[in-house]
Amino acid sequence: MDADEFDDLYDASFRRITGQVYAMIGNLDEATECVQEAFARAWAHRRKLERSGHPEAWVRTTAYRLAVSRWRRRRVAERPVDRAVGAPLTTAALDESHVTLVAALRQLPEAQRQALVLHHIADLPVHQVAAEVGVPEGTIKARLSRGRTALAALLSDEAGGLQGGGVSHV
Repeated sequence: MDADEFDDLYDASFRRITGQVYAMIGNLDEATECVQEAFARAWAHRRKLERSGHPEAWVRTTAYRLAVSRWRRRRVAERPVDRAVGAPLTTAALDESHVTLVAALRQLPEAQRQALVLHHIADLPVHQVAAEVGVPEGTIKARLSRGRTALAALLSDEAGGLQGGGVSHV
C-alpha cells in the first residue's frame, strides 16, 4: 500500500471508524485518540494491512483493542474512591438521540455492545462480525438478539422518562 492509497483509506474511513469506536466505548475523545493511534500503527504495518484484505476492519479492531487496553490500565491505576470522579466528555455537535443511544449502549455488556455496533453501525454482516470478534456466527446472533432486546428496553425507558416527565397521560 503506497502513501496515496493509505491517504485514501484514511480520508474515507477515519470519521466512520471513530464513530463506531465511540459507540463501542462511549467516549469520543478516547475513540478519536485510539483511531489516530491505530492509523499510525497501520502506516507502520501497511504491508500486513494490504495483505489482510480488510484494512478498515484491521484499523477498527486495533483502535478498539487500544481503547480496551487504556481502560484496563486506568482501572488498575485508580483507587475505588477515584472511580466516581469524572464523567466522559461529549461534544455539543452531537444531537440528543445520538447521546441517548451511546448512553444506552454503555449499559449493555461489552460483547453485546460490540456486536450491535459492528453489525448495525459499521454495517458488517453477521459472518464478518464473527470473524472480526473471533467467535462463531451463532454467538454473534445471540448477542445481537439479546442486545437488541436490552437496548429497546433501555431506550423505551429513556423515551418514557423524556416524554412523560413522570406524569401519566391517561
